[in-house]
Amino acid sequence: QVTLEESGGGVVQAGGALRLSCAASGVTFSRSTTAWFRQAPGKGREFVAAMRHSATNKYYADSVKGRFTISRDNTKNTVYLQMNSLQPEDTAVYYCAAKEWVILTAIERGDKYHLWGQGTQVTVSS
Repeated sequence: QVTLEESGGGVVQAGGALRLSCAASGVTFSRSTTAWFRQAPGKGREFVAAMRHSATNKYYADSVKGRFTISRDNTKNTVYLQMNSLQPEDTAVYYCAAKEWVILTAIERGDKYHLWGQGTQVTVSS
């Protein structure tokens, strides 16, 4: 059985930081494209960050570029999202997603990923 499990969400004040983790079983992140998405109340799902299996290139939404960093620990088969300088507009449920291969032009499309975690809530207070 393949599962993705996020953790690390919580409540933080504006300007603070959180690190989200996504641990996988049944799938190897080093052989997958992995991504983070988020969904705020009343809004659609939004791409946040992604990385290919090589981890050489990383991709970010403009809204988080320079503040968020996606990374991976192959020994733990875990993907991270380090979030710094958090703002109230970052409040959302954050999901990790994975698929063996996602073409670069579609890396920001949630419908291209078939493995999803249950999500972790991030709340940023002003």
